[in-house]
Amino acid sequence: MTARHVIISGASIAGLSTAFWMARCGWRVTVLERAGQFRDGGQNVDVRGVAREVVDRMGLLEAIRAANTTETGTVLIDERGRVRAELPSDGPDGATAELEVLRGDFARVLLDALPTDVEVRYGDPIAAVQDGDHEVTVTTESGDAIGADLLVVAEGVRSGTRGMVFGDAVDRRALGVTMAFGTIPRTATDDDRWRWLTTTAGRQVHLRPDPYGTTRAILAYTATDGLVGLPRDEVLDRLRARYAGVAWETPRVLDAFATSDDLYVDDLEQIRVSRWRRGRVVLAGDAGWCVTPMGGGGASLAVTAGYVLAASIAEHERLDDGLAAYETWMRPLVDDVQDLPRGITHFAYPQSRAALALRRVADGVLLSKPFRPLAAKLTEVARTDRALPVMPH
Repeated sequence: MTARHVIISGASIAGLSTAFWMARCGWRVTVLERAGQFRDGGQNVDVRGVAREVVDRMGLLEAIRAANTTETGTVLIDERGRVRAELPSDGPDGATAELEVLRGDFARVLLDALPTDVEVRYGDPIAAVQDGDHEVTVTTESGDAIGADLLVVAEGVRSGTRGMVFGDAVDRRALGVTMAFGTIPRTATDDDRWRWLTTTAGRQVHLRPDPYGTTRAILAYTATDGLVGLPRDEVLDRLRARYAGVAWETPRVLDAFATSDDLYVDDLEQIRVSRWRRGRVVLAGDAGWCVTPMGGGGASLAVTAGYVLAASIAEHERLDDGLAAYETWMRPLVDDVQDLPRGITHFAYPQSRAALALRRVADGVLLSKPFRPLAAKLTEVARTDRALPVMPH
């Protein structure tokens, strides 16, 4: 009997997890990635909640642990770099998770674990999709037409393939927050903690250690400046204007961004799709439900989705029933992260000195010993009391 064939578009965490588990279930797997080669780098992601069980079932728990960022905790600081409060980092799901890893390192572990017969093709993304009753056919930019039983769209938040199939069914919700990410040289002032400055005018500065002797920096603020796609010089000019007068390590970050190899800017937006499947096409990861760093847990949801999708399909004779079961199981986890508390942006990004002072008082209360269990729950994502679908042996 000929093995069923799945095409997976996207070779990051969701796509590679799906490839791993679909191959385990006996499917022939082709992964198509837009980038010309594997994409290393990226900022911190983590493995939380039920995702730990998924990674453990993959036999990759120790490999992920070995790729740890070296981050030991999370502290809130003031403009002089003095620690104001420490976020709970004890247990597997603290602000700094037990399994804290760079996105590229996580994806590399998954890639290296794929069976040898999984085909991964770089630099030839999907240009067209034709979904039929018995087969879905994709045409790549090089003109190659590939038929399959299933297409899994595991691309990023601005997925082009998703738009081809789901069109106006996609609800894109801007959060009004811009983030700039980059790797900068490590200095003697850095340590092994995630240091987090919040200041006025809705601005934040973050510094986090990595395992490569450099530091991962983030500038985040409440505005949508349209930085995406602009030349680096213009991006830097706007960031310098936005962060004028902010103390601590901010000037160092801005100067280092001028030469950073991986400077990346993004206007945060959630992706919501009322139904993740259409015919023989299904969404996974950010293409289906981008939760953004505001919600957190995107990597955990992505790696879990690959398992749940493959197991759900294996459990059902009809493909559509398996896709429906996948969506039914995953939806509650996604909805829990996407439904941000009302007013969270105003609290996280205070505008005035008075609002900042109130925020710091609230931080002191929330992170005090009596309230630490409550604070710890704020970093819990991808948690469920439901058993994972059964994966055939």
